[in-house]
Amino acid sequence: MKRFWSLFLVMGFVLLFMVACSEDNTKEDETQTEEGTTSEDTTEGAESSGTIKVGVLASLTGALESYGKQTQKGFELGLEYATNGTMEVAGKKIEVVWEDTETKPEVAVQKATKLLEDDGVDFLVGSSSSGDTLAVLPLAEEYEKIMIVEPAVADSITGSEFNPYIFRTARNSSQDAYAAAAAIAGEGVKIATFAPDYSFGWDGVTAFKEAAEELGAEIVAEEYADPAATDFTSNLQKIVEAKPDYLFVVWAGANSPWNQIADLKLQEKGIKISTGAPDIVALGMMGPLVGMEGFSVYYHTLPNNEVNDWLVEEHKARFNGEVPDLFTPGGFSAAVAIVTALEKSGGDADGNTLIPLMEGMSFETPKGTMTFREEDHQALQTMYSVRLETVDGFDYPVPVLIRELSPEETEPPIMN
Repeated sequence: MKRFWSLFLVMGFVLLFMVACSEDNTKEDETQTEEGTTSEDTTEGAESSGTIKVGVLASLTGALESYGKQTQKGFELGLEYATNGTMEVAGKKIEVVWEDTETKPEVAVQKATKLLEDDGVDFLVGSSSSGDTLAVLPLAEEYEKIMIVEPAVADSITGSEFNPYIFRTARNSSQDAYAAAAAIAGEGVKIATFAPDYSFGWDGVTAFKEAAEELGAEIVAEEYADPAATDFTSNLQKIVEAKPDYLFVVWAGANSPWNQIADLKLQEKGIKISTGAPDIVALGMMGPLVGMEGFSVYYHTLPNNEVNDWLVEEHKARFNGEVPDLFTPGGFSAAVAIVTALEKSGGDADGNTLIPLMEGMSFETPKGTMTFREEDHQALQTMYSVRLETVDGFDYPVPVLIRELSPEETEPPIMN
């Protein structure tokens, strides 16, 4: 969410594992499929035992650890939900192998190669970082394995770097921009934008501007600040002078402009603030923005469906009363997508068999129905127009639903 953290980095990859087989070690290879020997040996072992193996790449340590852990909890709960607790599909057991990318693209490539060669996985899922994910995409095509992208958001994943084995349950950056525009833009509405002065900020504003202008809004000011700055007074004064109805902010990082926006009393001057509502920890830093109108990818009280009800209830029961957070439903959705695809194929995990079955496939998630668009395999999905409000019992501003933004409203352009 406009925690808008995407690195656009593509790394080369190396195949790290080579084995010379001999008559003497054949028996040992056959009995060690759990560790893996070669991709061929391990895959044969999985097929004979009737097991579907899923390799999940996530940031389980480091700066994005919280995202990786949310994805992990969601994925495990999603598998349980989709299989009615059996952890089987089409008569085959589902086994999951987790690998920590450490949010380093070179490590992601090493771990993905290990999953494909040593573990002989049938699917890849991940990753928490767009940089990690972009580095791994070529491996999915090389090994002809379906990769479910979650939660990485870079447009290029289903755009310029797309290959047919890639399907994404995560929303992309353009969906964020279209949701942001749908939440506030309209005929005659005047909007100013504020963002960091580098590609992340430029791309975010460009996508938002296009979507907002399509809805009839006018962009009256665009301000960009040094991403390392701590004083944004001059930028914000120019925005005040432009007299917009809304200020749309694209920002990521600890040196956020929220306190200065509050100090300058922009909302009291009639300028409504708009941005994406992030995860619960980050919401705790948005106290000055009570009353803000923006959008949300997910907050546990926003969706109204049986799948989300199940997720919230089970998450609370298993994790000491904690509610699912921003990236939990994404992990859940990725798991449901895999099970749904295997149900369609009768348990056949061959990538080339699954591609035509998954194109246009719809499946039920905590956010409602998602559908993989045939052209680029991006999941179209519901987003939420929200207002941050003070709610008794919560020590952070709570995103309260204004209205659901339909998959059609937030559908991004096809970029591949």
